[in-house]
Amino acid sequence: MVPNLGRQEPPAARRGARRLPRRESALLWWALFAAFAGAAWWFQSWRIALLGLLTWCLYEFLLVPTLCRVLKRQGHPCTKRVRGRLFACAPNHQQLKNDALWRLAGLRNPFQKRDEDTDPETGVVVHSPDVRGRLTTVDRSMVVLAALGTVTTLVGMVYGFR
Repeated sequence: MVPNLGRQEPPAARRGARRLPRRESALLWWALFAAFAGAAWWFQSWRIALLGLLTWCLYEFLLVPTLCRVLKRQGHPCTKRVRGRLFACAPNHQQLKNDALWRLAGLRNPFQKRDEDTDPETGVVVHSPDVRGRLTTVDRSMVVLAALGTVTTLVGMVYGFR
């Protein structure tokens, strides 16, 4: 590969490409969780351990860099980047993800607004919203673990007030 010394234009494929902003490394977050675990062990404090668990739950719900993963009408998952396992990239994808989270809790979404299930171009139902909004196994398990961690933290805080 020959370096571009400024005399030539960049290749056409690179000219219009949009570069996504860099995100912080996940290692920074895991270093913070390890610091909580080390401090809890050093001070022999279950309260610090609960604070670390609550921080991890917050990270999984709201801050983890992930993908939208809602099925598009064409059948493939959305690959746009989002923050947090509870969020999607667009309002219509967020509606599908909210419905999936309510189904994960075993309930119907009381705020559900049904959009048109048919493809606007062909008029055929490609994938129903129930299928399109299904959570992946990883997302489902991490949301359940974070919810259990949040409940554990709340129970520990109530126990600590005694």
